[in-house]
Amino acid sequence: MTTRSAHWPTPFQIDEPPRAILSSSVNRIIPFLALLGLGCAPSKPARWEQGGAPLVLPQARWDRPDEDPVEIQANGHVLEDGDLIYVIDRVGRIVDEDYEAIALLLPDGHLAGTDDHSLGQVGITNASPPDRMSAWLAVRPDGSVIFYDEEGEQFSRGKWYGCNGPALRTCTLVTQIITLRDYVRRSGDGVSVGVGIGIGL
Repeated sequence: MTTRSAHWPTPFQIDEPPRAILSSSVNRIIPFLALLGLGCAPSKPARWEQGGAPLVLPQARWDRPDEDPVEIQANGHVLEDGDLIYVIDRVGRIVDEDYEAIALLLPDGHLAGTDDHSLGQVGITNASPPDRMSAWLAVRPDGSVIFYDEEGEQFSRGKWYGCNGPALRTCTLVTQIITLRDYVRRSGDGVSVGVGIGIGL
């Protein structure tokens, strides 16, 4: 029997969106996001206290076409159009603007969410959505952000500045978080995800 990989639509609006359906991964994430939106207190990711993958915290900026810029500050604050949306620390923990746990990047690249939800894989220069190993986004060494649709077609999504050397993985992580958040916002399920609710989550 051939196993089909999950199909993910392009995580942003384009003139001719690819033909695809929401995978079971997204359908599992949406109730999770709804709980966060209602202010419920989900359990922290496993290994939260120990921390996960080591991260460098750069002073970096993602200029996005037709969208507000995203900044990472050296203190781990992640800003969107100047507003705090996440905080990242040097051991892979991510919290929202209220310092509630959102996700933990593990040393093997797995992005663990609250309540045992998988939020995909994050490497140094690329990331994949939950339940799929092939990348849906990449941050190239020059900072260029590329998204891929399910057929492998590439779309430019702006450029990071300041993501040099080991800081590149941190920029890839932030790109993954915001991409998942925006993906769920545009999924059409009527779930409202606040700016501070982590991937999308």
